[in-house]
Amino acid sequence: MSMSFLPLWRPALVSLIGLSLLTGGLYPLAVTGLAQALFPAQAQGSLIQHGGQTLGSHLIGQPFSDPGHFWGRPSATAPMAYNAAASGGPNQGPLNPALSEAVRARIAALRAADPGQTGPVPVDLVTASASGLDPHISPAAAAYQLPRVARARGLDPTELQALVEQHTERPRWGWFGEAQVHVLALNLALDARR
Repeated sequence: MSMSFLPLWRPALVSLIGLSLLTGGLYPLAVTGLAQALFPAQAQGSLIQHGGQTLGSHLIGQPFSDPGHFWGRPSATAPMAYNAAASGGPNQGPLNPALSEAVRARIAALRAADPGQTGPVPVDLVTASASGLDPHISPAAAAYQLPRVARARGLDPTELQALVEQHTERPRWGWFGEAQVHVLALNLALDARR
């Protein structure tokens, strides 16, 4: 009886080995090679380099707490901010007391950092994105922080607003998505002005 099953095992084993080599070896190598050839910057993680040093990625936010820098969205990857290995939202709904408490604490921190700013706090400054790694803020969030950053750096707010405008990414093709400001790129431009 076991001899009758032997012919069935051979094609199954050959298929397993062949498909494993194809899907586990050849396909990933081909895709990686194509990505490196056609999109080398993106294939390497869209890294932002300055002076021969890697400062971050265009795709992952960075924590900033200095009053002279624009601050990004809160990261949901606690305890280490913007930890790509822990990417994912906290799954806290709008009625969750923990989310309400976190938002109140973030609003209080923003108000303490700039007591003169009495306008409404943009929602993206007090809530994390779905991935918890978002490197962008809305133009409204940048405008909210503009007086604090201008004061801390001794810059004219109009001049700083022009710099924010230069680093505002418009919707693709004029309608796909929303305008957004890349926080790391804006802060690097600010640091370059020193």
